[in-house]
Amino acid sequence: MKLTVGLAALALVALPSLAAAGCSYGKQKQALSCAQGTTWDSATNTCLPTSS
Repeated sequence: MKLTVGLAALALVALPSLAAAGCSYGKQKQALSCAQGTTWDSATNTCLPTSS
C-alpha cells in the first residue's frame, strides 16, 4: 500500500515537469539582427541592403 501511494505521488510530481520540458522542444529560434542599412529577407535567409 505504501509503495503504491509513493509511486502515485512520484508520478504526480514528475509528470508536470516532463510535460513542460517537452512543450517547447524544437520551437526555440535564435534572434537575428542585421547590420544598419540592411533588412532580413526570409526568402534567402540573408540580410539585404535596404534601398531608399
